[in-house]
Amino acid sequence: MKAIHQKQEHTRSYYAASVNEVTDYPALEGARSADVCIVGAGFTGVATALTLAERGYSVALIEANRVGWGASGRNGGQLINGISGSARIRKKHGEGIAEMLWELKWRGNDIIYDRVEKYAIQCDLKGGFLVVAKKPRQVAYFDEYAEEWKQHKFPYKYEMWDRQKTRAMLGTDAYHGGFICYRDGHLHPLNLCIGEARAAHELGVQIFEQSPVTGIEHGARPKVKTAAGYIKADAVVLAGNAYSLLEPKHLSNLVFPAGSYIIGTEPLPEDVVNKINPLDVAVCDANEVVDYYRLSADKRLLYGGACNYSGRDPASIKSYILPRMLKIYPQLKDVRIDYEWGGKIGIVLNRIPAVGRINKNVYYCQGYSGHGVCATHVMGEIMSDAVAGTMERFDLFANMGHFRIPGSKWMGNQLIALGMLYYRMKDRL
Repeated sequence: MKAIHQKQEHTRSYYAASVNEVTDYPALEGARSADVCIVGAGFTGVATALTLAERGYSVALIEANRVGWGASGRNGGQLINGISGSARIRKKHGEGIAEMLWELKWRGNDIIYDRVEKYAIQCDLKGGFLVVAKKPRQVAYFDEYAEEWKQHKFPYKYEMWDRQKTRAMLGTDAYHGGFICYRDGHLHPLNLCIGEARAAHELGVQIFEQSPVTGIEHGARPKVKTAAGYIKADAVVLAGNAYSLLEPKHLSNLVFPAGSYIIGTEPLPEDVVNKINPLDVAVCDANEVVDYYRLSADKRLLYGGACNYSGRDPASIKSYILPRMLKIYPQLKDVRIDYEWGGKIGIVLNRIPAVGRINKNVYYCQGYSGHGVCATHVMGEIMSDAVAGTMERFDLFANMGHFRIPGSKWMGNQLIALGMLYYRMKDRL
């Protein structure tokens, strides 16, 4: 099975401009061997590689471009608990898995906090994530959150904010209330991904960049091939997400790429910061089609949203996103925009990550539907468990089944765009 890639450097994002380390791992040449070969050095691939290396496996990690090149290094940097589609998983498997799902909900946070400390990763990690209600009816969601967390005796701080407190903490009249959790938070995603890759490399993981995989030769020890070499391994993990073109017989029309876009302002004065976000928390609204924002370490406002499901990028990201930011913060109308960037996220129709295996020893995990920072780290453990033969958590996802939209990805994106138009209309009502 052949996949065509064009090798590329990082997009011109704020994250790439402020990265701690510019990676320069070698391209794959010649024949190599490992216990496990992982394709894709975003969060899923890097988290899996680091977990396996910690457990004593020899690992090779192959990336078509650079570590963290895709959504893992471009996203909003919001550290949010949970895995999308959990309610559907619970409905299928029954109440007996409720506690397991609750543990999975927070496992990604635990892994990230632990690794940032253990490996001294400088990624501007900060606690505090606030979900806000743009409509009065959405405030009821927060009562449900609080009740669930109370039942589980959640050990970390969380609060419900009324409209007045939300207005005071965010400097805008746009919201009717909020729910804040201080175990969630925000971070510099590219620095996290590169830092975890560095930790994995120091534990012996072979990392290859600018090495697009051209195909996989299946067998007892699959061969993962590039233009200039190959790796033979006992198991393979495919972690390409929205950019994966491998194994179309098994994976085509499972995940559809959607565009996600962010702008970054110039650094804001202290008095402005103290008016719009004095607690320095990440913010996301409760709509179906969300807007999200946070402050960077140097106090830029990074504002994203208006996810594009059509498959076509806007002619100007700034023109696309800036009106949304100014609707919330008209007082920033004279602020300079220093960065604008976008990329693809993997969307799954039922919002459950697409997990499975091919011919018993080629595993795949992709499709986080825009909620991947924590979920990818959970999946890194789940994929590592599966490689070792422990399938309990893997099977929760692998047995869900996914609807494929027949035809091209273009047609799939048009159908998804039509569906999202419905949700946009709901958001406006």
